[in-house]
Amino acid sequence: MRASRLVSLLLLLQSHGRLTADRLAAELGVSVRTVYRDVEALSAAGVPVYGEPGHDGGYRLVDGYRTRLTGLTGDEAEALFLTGLPGPAADLGLGAVLAAAELKLRAALPDAARTRADALRQRFHLDPSAWYADGPPPPEHLPAVADAVWERRPLRLRYRRWAAPQTVTRTVRPYGLVLKAGAWYLLADGRHGVRTYRVSQIARVTVLDGTFAVPAEFDLALSWRAYLDAFDVRRHRDHARVLLTPKILDRLADLLEPAVVRAARASAEAASDGRWHVTIPIESHQHARETLLRLGAHAEVLAPATLRAAMAAEATALARRYR
Repeated sequence: MRASRLVSLLLLLQSHGRLTADRLAAELGVSVRTVYRDVEALSAAGVPVYGEPGHDGGYRLVDGYRTRLTGLTGDEAEALFLTGLPGPAADLGLGAVLAAAELKLRAALPDAARTRADALRQRFHLDPSAWYADGPPPPEHLPAVADAVWERRPLRLRYRRWAAPQTVTRTVRPYGLVLKAGAWYLLADGRHGVRTYRVSQIARVTVLDGTFAVPAEFDLALSWRAYLDAFDVRRHRDHARVLLTPKILDRLADLLEPAVVRAARASAEAASDGRWHVTIPIESHQHARETLLRLGAHAEVLAPATLRAAMAAEATALARRYR
């Protein structure tokens, strides 16, 4: 296990150049103290790795040093073939490039690894699209935005949003693209800091002159995670107290979004009639009414009173409709 970690540490330094002990520890899933010991072990084995002190310091390899420990194991080759998603690659104009890369990778593998990779493709298939929905067509301006992200070129966007004014113009520095549930999102820095834009809502895009540098501390995955967390906080502005039957509580993950399911299970308290008291976050009374109607008679809203009245009115209207 340690030998594999040492190889991973060496390849990280080779791929990224200088990395801090904290960053290496996070990448490897170990403590900073373990990183210190591993670096000492690499140095003792003759690997020219050295540390640079200071705020911007870290560990790096002597310039020009390259390891040849890059052969793929069978498991690694299988994992790489599982990562090929032709849909998103085609959206970005890279469908042919991905196909060519897979052919080259397959040809470079030894016979045993190639046989295992072929067998894996026959046994596992990744379909990222949601049930009961066709995947949306790629946004019109995605190729231009992707090129600007790659080339670090600033953009002027004409953007459609929900809030008034509904159409705005923004000049931004595009940092990265994220594919979420079939929709593409752009993380870009502008006058108000880093913001997220749904690419399908871009009405017009103009690539501007010049280039820019992305701050060294920016991490696309961490920024996206922070955006999702903040998004949940912003939209869940209220709470509802609900009684659920045991049957629907068990099936909640199939019917409601994860944040609501987690809150329901964390707050569940047994009621005297066999049902469960839960407290869930809600976005608005209208949204909550539409969401909770999916649960049918297995859910009873207790509070707030206005939401309970809205549910009762909807149930009365349904009963009248079906008489």
